[in-house]
Amino acid sequence: MLHNLHVKNLALIEEAEVDFSEGLNILSGETGAGKSIIIGSIGVAIGEKASKDMIRKDADYALVELIFSVDDEIRDKLAAMDIPMEDDQVILTRRMSGGRSVAKINSESVSTAKLKEAAALLIDIHGQHEHQSLLSQKNHLQILDAYAKKDLKGIKKELSDAYHEYIAVKNELKEASMDTDQRTRELSFLQYEVEEIENADLRTGEDEELETQYRRFANGRKIMSSINQVYQLTSENGAAQMTGHAIQEIAEISAYDEQVRQLEEQLMEIDNLLNDFNRELAGYIEDADFDEERFYEIEKRLDLVNGLKAKYGATIEKILFEYENKKARIEKLSDYDSYLSGLQLKQEQKVKQLEALCKKISKIRQKKASELTKKIKAALIDLNFLDVQFELSLTRKKEYTASGYDEAEFLISTNPGEPQKSLTKVASGGELSRIMLAIKAVLADCDEIGTLIFDEIDTGISGRTAQMVSEKMNVISKDHQIICITHLPQIAAMADTHYLIEKQAEQNHTSTSIRRLDEKESITELARMLGGVKITDTVLKSAKEMKDLAAAAK
Repeated sequence: MLHNLHVKNLALIEEAEVDFSEGLNILSGETGAGKSIIIGSIGVAIGEKASKDMIRKDADYALVELIFSVDDEIRDKLAAMDIPMEDDQVILTRRMSGGRSVAKINSESVSTAKLKEAAALLIDIHGQHEHQSLLSQKNHLQILDAYAKKDLKGIKKELSDAYHEYIAVKNELKEASMDTDQRTRELSFLQYEVEEIENADLRTGEDEELETQYRRFANGRKIMSSINQVYQLTSENGAAQMTGHAIQEIAEISAYDEQVRQLEEQLMEIDNLLNDFNRELAGYIEDADFDEERFYEIEKRLDLVNGLKAKYGATIEKILFEYENKKARIEKLSDYDSYLSGLQLKQEQKVKQLEALCKKISKIRQKKASELTKKIKAALIDLNFLDVQFELSLTRKKEYTASGYDEAEFLISTNPGEPQKSLTKVASGGELSRIMLAIKAVLADCDEIGTLIFDEIDTGISGRTAQMVSEKMNVISKDHQIICITHLPQIAAMADTHYLIEKQAEQNHTSTSIRRLDEKESITELARMLGGVKITDTVLKSAKEMKDLAAAAK
C-alpha cells in the first residue's frame, strides 16, 4: 500500500505531500489544475523517463518520494533482489538535478532498472492512453502470459534458452554452407594464421615485460647519465666524504655532552645508510646493460607482439583465445562432411526440444485462456457490457519464437446475434477503457499488487456505465488500494477518501497543490463536477444524494 507521496520542485508543484488511505482514493480538480502532474510524479518515482525540463523553473533539483508498506510475501521478494529492508516499509526516492537523476530504495542508491523491477511488485499505473495498447494484437499474448505467469515462469525461461541455442545452431549451419573452393581458401588462411601465432611463441604477461624493458632501454643514456651524477654527489668524492669529516669533528666533542653524543649516533646512522645506498648504486651501474643490440631485439619483439594484437586481439590472452578458436575451426573444416552432418543433427534435436516446450506452453496457455476470458467476461458484465461475448483465440505461427509458437487475439461481440470480431477492429475508445479496467482487475487479483493507479479510466463513458465503473472500482478496492483521477461525479462519489488538486496563480507565480477533503468539501466538489461554475442548492442536494447512494452501494 502507498502511504505517502512527497513531491518537490516538479513542474508546477513547488512542494506537495499527501497521505493516501486504504480503499478507493479519488483525485479530482479543474481541467489544467495539474492532476496528471501528480500521477506523473509517481511515475517518475518508479523509474519512468524524466527530463530536466520537469524541474520547476528557478529550482536546482526536483524530488519525488513514495513510502509503501509491504506484506511478508513482497518483503521476501524484495529481499531476494538484495534490496535493504527497514521493518515492513519501502521508500522509493528519485532526485533529478540538471541532466542527472539518482534513484534510491531505502536510502541505498540503485539503478533505474532495479528501481523499476522493485516498483513492479508494489504499484501498477494505468495511464490515460494505455487502453490503446489493446489495439496491438501482439499485446494480447502478453496479457495472457501475465495471467499465467506462475505456471509459465520456469518453462518460459527454459524455452527462451532453447530458442537462442536453436538460432545459434541455425546460423552456424547457414554460415557453414560453402563450396569446396570456399572451404579450401578459408582452411588455407586459417592455417597461415595459426602458424603465425604458433611461431610467435607468445607468453602471457610478456607484452608488459617488453614494454617495461623498452621504456628503460629507450631512456638508457639519460638514466645512466643521471645515475652517474647521483653517484658522484653521494660517494667518497661527495656527500660520503663530507659526512666522514663531520663524524670526525663531532667525535672530538661528543664525550663532553650527552645530547651531542646522541647527535653523533644519528650522524653515524646516516653515514651507514649512505654507504649502503652507494654500494647498491654501484651495483646497479655495474649490472646495467644498455647495449644497442639488446635494445633492437626488444624493439623487434615488441613490434611483433603489437602486430599480432592489431590482428587478433588487444591482449595476449585474446590472441591465444583466437588461436584456439581457429584451431577448432580448422578441425571442423578438415572433416567438413562430419561437421556438417553433426550440425544438422544438432539442429534437428533443437527443433524437437523447441516443439516439445512450445507444445507444453501452448497447452498451459489454452487452459489459462479459458479461465482468463471467463473472468474478463464476468468483469465486463459488471461494467455494463450486458450481452458481451469475449474469447481469446490461440493460433499457431509458422516459425518458432522465444515465446513459443502461439499467436493470441482477443475476440469480442457486444451485441446479441453479432459474430465475434477482433478487439482491434470493433471496440470504441470508451469500450477499450472498460475492457482494460476489466483486464487490470483480473490481473491484479493474480499478481496481488497492492496499489493500482488509474489515470482517467473514465474516458468516453457517462451515465449508467459510469455508475457501473464506479461500482466495479469499489469492488476492486476491497482487496487493493486504488488511486484514481476522474472527472466523473459518479466515480468520485464512490471515494473512500477524496482529494482535490488545485492550481494557484499569484502575480508571476503558479503552483499546484493537493489536499484531502472532508465530507462537506467532498460534496461541494461533487456539486462542481455536476453543475459547473454555478453551484446551486439543487446541485448541492443532488451531490449529497449521489454521495448517499454511493455509500449505500458499498
